[in-house]
This record gives sequence, C-alpha cells and structure tokens, in this order.
Amino acid sequence: MLGGTTRDRQAERREATQLEILAAAWSMARELGLAEITLRGVAERVGMRAPSLYTHFGSKHAIYDAMFGQAWVECLTQFESMREQVPDDAREALRLLARSFFDFAVSDLPRHQLMNLRTIPGFTPSAQNYAPAVATLDLAREIFIRHGLTAQEDLDLFTALVGGLVDSQHANDPGGDRWAQLLDRAIDMLADDLGLPRVHNHPLP
Repeated sequence: MLGGTTRDRQAERREATQLEILAAAWSMARELGLAEITLRGVAERVGMRAPSLYTHFGSKHAIYDAMFGQAWVECLTQFESMREQVPDDAREALRLLARSFFDFAVSDLPRHQLMNLRTIPGFTPSAQNYAPAVATLDLAREIFIRHGLTAQEDLDLFTALVGGLVDSQHANDPGGDRWAQLLDRAIDMLADDLGLPRVHNHPLP
C-alpha cells in the first residue's frame, strides 16, 4: 500500500448526509419558523423516508442540538478571524467586538433565536454543542482582559447591551438599521461608565 491517509468513505457519506439534513432544517426554520421543523418535513426535503432520518438524528431535539452547535461554531469562527485585528484602543476594541456579534446575530433571525433565546420548550443543548458558545464567550473575555477589563459584570453588561439591541432590531426594524445605528453610541456610553479614555480623534456620540 502506498503512503497516505486511509479515507473512511462511509463516514464521509454519513457526514455529508447529516450536513444536508441540517441545511434542510435551517431552510424550514427560515421559511416557517424554528418551531415548525418536523422530522417528516426535513426528510421530504432531502428525499429521504422519515425512518431513515432517524439513523442520523434520533429526535427533533437532536436536530436542534446539531443546529445549535453548527451556529455557534460559525460565530466562533468569525470571532477567531478578527482576534488579531482587535485595536489597541479599548474603546475601539469593544466597538469591533460589539459590531461583529451584532451583525452576525441580526443577519439570521432563526439562528439567533436558537443560539440566544429559549424558544424551543424542553430543549437543552448537549455539552458538546454548547462548547463553541462557551469558547466564543471566553474569546470575548480574553479581549476584555487584554484591555484591562477583568470584572465579570462588565462582560455581562456588554453582552446584555448588545443582545438587547439585537433583539430590538429583530423585533422592531427587521432588515433595517434603526438599532444598528445606535450600537456605537451605546458602546461609548458603556465605555464612559467603565472609565475608558477617548482617543483625540474619537468622535463624540
């Protein structure tokens, strides 16, 4: 046998099928709402009988769990991509962090609902799929600490502030920018409360 890695084609096909199932579930969520996802409906979209789908996901909550993990991996990937771009100025760093999450969250309502709101009765993500959510918050904490902000309540207030603006944008101006325009102003208010200095060329809100 020549050198190289042995491929597990059966595992690759299974993974591809699972990704196709999740794509169909997201499609249903965006068209009909998260609560309207059904195993039968997902199976029909991928050309599969419902019993066959059970070999990949044993329940509707198992699909929600995989979707939850997939969504937070996407968010974590975005945060990691900007890690080295975070400005030295603390105020600008908070602005970048806030804008990154805000833009990600408002771009997809069902994804935001699954990630950040308890919209599915009885659903609790597994430890495996909750891990990227924890890693994302840890990365935000790392950026805070890098800029001298070490109190947990400061990070809590930041996440509550940005999350509230995201929810207001979705609820009151979907597809618009009414609350998006308030984001920098809100972060400056927080920065003022935290005693972060303004750089000379930093505009007043």
